[in-house]
Amino acid sequence: MIINGKEMDFEIGITVDNLLKRLGLDKNKVVVEVNFEIVPKEKYSVKILDKEDRVEIVSFVGGG
Repeated sequence: MIINGKEMDFEIGITVDNLLKRLGLDKNKVVVEVNFEIVPKEKYSVKILDKEDRVEIVSFVGGG
């Protein structure tokens, strides 16, 4: 699967929620897009990723 432009290998059947945990990301501080469609946060635990998926993860950064 391609994550933020980099090819990465994860086990078959991984969910968005599990992917974020593996990457050490807080699901409340990111937006996840799979194949150009934003995944609602309430679907992170049920959205299963495929090895052909293109995933973009955008983190919120505060500043001033």
